[in-house]
Amino acid sequence: MSAGFTFLEQPELPAPQVSEAQAEQLLAEHYGIAARAESLGSQQDKNFLLRGADGVTLGVLKVANPAFTATELDAQDEAAGLIANAEPTLRVAVPRPNLAGARSTTVHGLLDGPAHVRLLPFVDGGTYVDTGYLSPEIVSAMGTLTGRVSRALRDFTHPGLDRALQWDLRFGADVVHALAGHVADPDVRDRLTVAATLAGERVAALADHLPRQAVHLDLTDANVIASAETGLPDGIIDFGDLSDTWAVSELAVGLSSVLGHPGASPTSILPGVRAFHAIRPLSRAEADAVWPLVVLRATVLIASGAQQATLDPDNAYLTEQSDAEARMFELATSLPIDVMPGVIRHALGLVDPPAALAGLPLVADVSADTIAVLDLSSTSDLFDDAFEPGGWLPAGVENRFADEAVRAGAALVATGFGRPRLTRAPALSQSSPAVVPTGIALWPGREVTITAPWSGEVERVDNGFVLHSTDLEISVAGVELAATGPVDAGTPLATAAPGQWFAVAAKPVGAPPAPAFTTAELAPGWLALARDPAPLLGLPAASYSADRDLLARRDDSFAKVQEHYYADPPQIERGWRHHLMSTSGRVYLDMVNNVAVLGHAHPRVADAAARQLRRLNTNSRFNYEAVVEYSERLAATLPEQLDTVFLVNSGSEASDLAIRLATAATGRRDVVAVREAYHGWTYGTDAVSTSTADNPNALSTRPDWVHTVESPNSFRGKYRGADVPRYAEDAVRCITDLAAEGRPAAGFICETVYGNAGGMTLPDGYLADVYAAVRAAGGYAIADEVQVGYGRLGEWFWGFHQQQVVPDIVSVAKSTGNGYPLGAVITSRAVADAFSSQGYFFSSTGGSPLSCVIGLTVLDVLADEALQGNAKRVGTHLKERLLGLRDRHPIIGTVHGMGLYLGVEMVRDPETLEPAPEETTAICNRMLDLGVVIQPTGDHQNILKTKPPLCIDLAGADFYVDTLDRVLTEGW
Repeated sequence: MSAGFTFLEQPELPAPQVSEAQAEQLLAEHYGIAARAESLGSQQDKNFLLRGADGVTLGVLKVANPAFTATELDAQDEAAGLIANAEPTLRVAVPRPNLAGARSTTVHGLLDGPAHVRLLPFVDGGTYVDTGYLSPEIVSAMGTLTGRVSRALRDFTHPGLDRALQWDLRFGADVVHALAGHVADPDVRDRLTVAATLAGERVAALADHLPRQAVHLDLTDANVIASAETGLPDGIIDFGDLSDTWAVSELAVGLSSVLGHPGASPTSILPGVRAFHAIRPLSRAEADAVWPLVVLRATVLIASGAQQATLDPDNAYLTEQSDAEARMFELATSLPIDVMPGVIRHALGLVDPPAALAGLPLVADVSADTIAVLDLSSTSDLFDDAFEPGGWLPAGVENRFADEAVRAGAALVATGFGRPRLTRAPALSQSSPAVVPTGIALWPGREVTITAPWSGEVERVDNGFVLHSTDLEISVAGVELAATGPVDAGTPLATAAPGQWFAVAAKPVGAPPAPAFTTAELAPGWLALARDPAPLLGLPAASYSADRDLLARRDDSFAKVQEHYYADPPQIERGWRHHLMSTSGRVYLDMVNNVAVLGHAHPRVADAAARQLRRLNTNSRFNYEAVVEYSERLAATLPEQLDTVFLVNSGSEASDLAIRLATAATGRRDVVAVREAYHGWTYGTDAVSTSTADNPNALSTRPDWVHTVESPNSFRGKYRGADVPRYAEDAVRCITDLAAEGRPAAGFICETVYGNAGGMTLPDGYLADVYAAVRAAGGYAIADEVQVGYGRLGEWFWGFHQQQVVPDIVSVAKSTGNGYPLGAVITSRAVADAFSSQGYFFSSTGGSPLSCVIGLTVLDVLADEALQGNAKRVGTHLKERLLGLRDRHPIIGTVHGMGLYLGVEMVRDPETLEPAPEETTAICNRMLDLGVVIQPTGDHQNILKTKPPLCIDLAGADFYVDTLDRVLTEGW
């Protein structure tokens, strides 16, 4: 029997009835503080927020439930002080002394028994209760904080820890059964007791291996406080549940609250589990106990909430928590209880590979060397020509693959176990699809006989049978059953017709029957409960583990300054049109890939490249037709005076060459560039690139020949509204001043639509005024069309058309090769010939037969598939829908651009336009979780760079907007 409070002996704990006036009197009398008390939510204690006359928060007054003893409260105060000393970077609510110097004040006559009152400091920053979606970063930080607290309390002992609270999960099942009668809905009540019983049994089997210690036991979203600087938890309040219990309960209780938030799934707890494990390693038994304890916590909350609502019907705190607790319970019981332990073990690297099946052959008279195993993963060569021209994988594509294998001589075709199948993945989905098979499928080339691999009992089931043995079960569906009842190993059981799939799955006796397919996230749990049937065919058991060290290998060999998207990126190995596919079988909508203007893996580009590689690929000094034809075709898309083409490998090289052409033609060295722009990575283009997002020191490290003018940002820049024309006036003044100083500019370089700033259109007439000024000074107008050119604007093929100007030099890349390195500079013959003063120009692979053939094919496909028109049609629809979101979500400041060259700018304040960079990054991360690849851009990194392949359709555009709407509604 516990020396302290025992819930099962005193199960009714209504919160103390103390008024705000009484709280103010207690504060004045015992602490000498005059303040206004505001009642706060609490289930069993009574809490008040204290504000001074000036509105400043002074602290929290806590009146403990009289059921709890002074010894228990002293333990809580000691623990708070211990953690504060052991973890000085955590903010801990350690009680302040009263006028007598004591941490706790005992008051008589206030309640039916002594009332224990404490004054706690206010830990500012807010809890996560009303945050909405909790990001993996926050969940990981919760796990880290919980691990630090667990480590700090590891050796703490105190008589006040000897108590038996309803929140102590050692008693979870008993608490649920004692309180279940308060749950009005009989179906919920039954589910509650069943779940609690099952979870209790799982934990009881592990209990002897679960270490005990002092545990805060309530480090949930309501009791950890966010830092105002980072948004991550660094504060701890409410030690009221402190107990001596299983150490792993600290983790389970804390992370169970994650499931109550919108957008959560069972696997949402994994970042926190990994982070806790890194601080305070979990044993195998503790790892297996985490999920059953989460289930227990969810059931206890439902049962306790129902009881407390009966005892304290006017307690608004209970009502506010009920929806989140219901979500927790639904998620905690949404899958068999034995699945998540396998997922957790896998996440912690505590996996033991399952034993391979052994037995007689499952399919008679078929040897392993006549079995073809289909690779249906995203890296399989089978898919190279499988996609429909304008859509996705056709229905029946697996049948086609199997039939082709049979025609090639296979007696039996098998699919792999545990490896994601791309054929199961939808093109657009906000949820992770069920793509990982928990069994195998077989396609006979002739009628085959299925035999018993071991002796057992055959049970007929829908469309097949199950063979039960002492330890294992094997199920087969899609066959004609020939035998039931007891059978010996080798007994013929069924026949399978040629040209029809039949499915085979195996599992240990007692494991829950697995779905035929599961998500990549849950696959480690389900596969741990299944067995690969392949060895019964004479095939090796499959390995389904991904290369978890790929990013580490990348960092070891690939310069780290060549960054990758996302902190924890999916491994992308295939693309099709406006989709990207990961090795986990997830398909993402690609909203950033302006390089793949035609879409990924365009078959005409692939075929043209393959044909040319079989013929010739050399440098452009040789005489061949493709370089002439491509130069002619490219020049024909531009005004007549732009008739001469240089071919290079990239946008950086193209814009670098454009600058060199201007300096060579003028004999000058000075160049005028626009701030907040990015032009490339070469010495010359880096010099005129002034984006601080790409280089924080961009403005301070410009060479003396670069002169910058104000970014013509009409949304948040120096001039807005009626003052916008002043951007051009200032740029013109810069150019004329340089000329007056005797160092006239060789050229002015500018993106014709402001790409790095989020696809922002330049002010009307801007380029006309600035081009006129630079030409009047004898310089050249350079149009950087690297991002915007090639029909992306929809209305115009080139960005300078929108400004109704003609530049002297145009640089272009990205779209020109649909991902193949191909760039170009187009100018007049006179400017091109002037380069001879610099010597000759040559690029080994720029203008090669291969690059020119690819360039020609891109131009052909742009025209044949009317992609410029598609950019206008889909882009107009997309911008209209995004503007509709702006009307509902104040974080959207504006939507820049046109066609499929858009930018969604995020702001914290629609009046001040304070940028929201952290929010934008978090939004991008959440969008990835929901199936959309999108990235921040702009100097403030607060603009969603929305520049998808031009083949994107209305369904893809709507999916992007709907997903963004969901993120902005639920949180990020």
